Formats: sequence, C-alpha cells, structure tokens
Amino acid sequence: MTYRELYRDMVEILKQGGCGSPEFDAGCLLSHFAGVERGMLPIKGGEQLPESMAGQVLSAARQRALGRPLQYILGSWDFLSLTLEVGEGVLIPRADTELLVETAAGYLKSSEILNGEKKPEVLDLCSGSGCVALGIASLVPGIKVSAVELSPQAFEFLCRNCRRYPEYDVKPVMADVLADAGKFEGEYAAILSNPPYIPSNQLQSLMREVKHEPVMALDGGDGLVFYRAIARDWSPKLAKGGVCAVEVGIGQAREVAGIFSRAGLKDVEIIKDLNGIERVVAGKKK
Repeated sequence: MTYRELYRDMVEILKQGGCGSPEFDAGCLLSHFAGVERGMLPIKGGEQLPESMAGQVLSAARQRALGRPLQYILGSWDFLSLTLEVGEGVLIPRADTELLVETAAGYLKSSEILNGEKKPEVLDLCSGSGCVALGIASLVPGIKVSAVELSPQAFEFLCRNCRRYPEYDVKPVMADVLADAGKFEGEYAAILSNPPYIPSNQLQSLMREVKHEPVMALDGGDGLVFYRAIARDWSPKLAKGGVCAVEVGIGQAREVAGIFSRAGLKDVEIIKDLNGIERVVAGKKK
C-alpha cells in the first residue's frame, strides 16, 4: 500500500463513520503515526509503507470513526504555544479557552500588581490538563501559579504537563474547588477557571466525541454551581486590583456576570470570542 492509497482509505473510513473533518483528521493521523504531512503526499504519496505501519494507521482511523476524540488518539494537543499531553480522563484543551488565558494576561499586564516586590500568585481552578495554568505562565513571565484539580486521572496529566514545562512556576495541587477554599491562604493577582458548566440534563445531548471526555469535567449541575462557589469562596482571596476571569457556556455570561457583581467584583466585563459568542466573564477587586 502506498501513502496516497492509505490516506484515501483513511478519509473514506472517517467519512463513513460520520467524522466532521475527515481530511483534516486523516492528515493528523498520517503525520503522527507515519511521519508524513499532508503537504508531502504529492512527493511521497507513491512510496510503499510497511504493512505493520499501515495497519496501525488504519486502526487509529477506525477508532476515530467510532467517535474517539482525535486528541486522545494522538496523545497530545496544542494550546497557545504549548503542546500538552491528553488522554482519557482529562478535558481536551480548546481554542475557546485560549481567550480566557489571553484576557487574563491582558488584565495582569495592565495592572500594577506585576510591579510589586512580591512574585504575583495566580490560581487556576479546575485545572484539568493545566492548559490555563501553563498558558497564563507562558504569557505573563514571572508569576507563580497554583493549578487546582480534584480528579486523580486529570491530576496525572496536569503533573506530566507541568514537568514538561519546568521553566514555568506552576504547582499542581489536588483539592476540591467546591469544598477546599479555606485551605488556600494569601492574596492572588488572578483567579482563573474553566469549570464544568454544562447542565446535567444536557449531558446526553452532547456530541459523541465530547461524551468520551470525563463527566466530572463537564457536569455543572444547573450550569452555575462552580461560578457561585468561585464568586462566594474564592474571589475574596483576590489582591486589590486582582482579576477573576472564567470561561462560560453559551447563554450563561449574563447570569455569571450577575453572580460576580453581587459578590462585590467591579468592572465586570463580558468578552466575546471570534464567533461573537459571549465566552469569558471577568471582574476585578477594588
């Protein structure tokens, strides 16, 4: 079998499986397992590849066709300038969450907190893979981040990703965001979170790929449970001028903004993503 024939077979498998982006996914799998980028197919397409390699790549395509997330099959995924390990048991980093990190970085860089003598500290709640914690550390040099996660499976990925980027001062902490706020002392320049926000009654209607991700990272009760806890129990830990910023689900921004305002946060702002969806809510402590 040639590389070109293999690529065509993969695309056909993915199309029959209902994959929404068969060419893109086939290209990612071919690159990962066979070392051939799609752009190289015109050059290497006619070459034969080992039978064992072809079998491995086709097996991966069949897994994807059955709904297993591409990111889990590849074992890693890019987020901002980072490449993070992912797999069953941890939420997949998404471009939506990059907006949260970039928004928080903008707040921090424009504040006076970074000019103090003490190293600014940041909390990332419901950290998962560590994408938010490592992302903010990569964009704002010189900060110290505590990445809080409860799931043992996700915590393992968090630890591995922190070890992968030792140049950033990010410390994994196993704790329950809904119960353990009292264990955290000090004042924080920023408190960030991409918490579970999907209402429990909507979990069964999720896309089949998302259903492979951990329910613990998705189930937000009525959708607002974690935002109430963050506003009530965690936002008082902000330093003066510190920012609390969270990612929200579609249609939740106004309610979360209200929760933040009632908790005493000022200048509460809603930030839209590139599709015009209200995706991030942020407020400051006076």
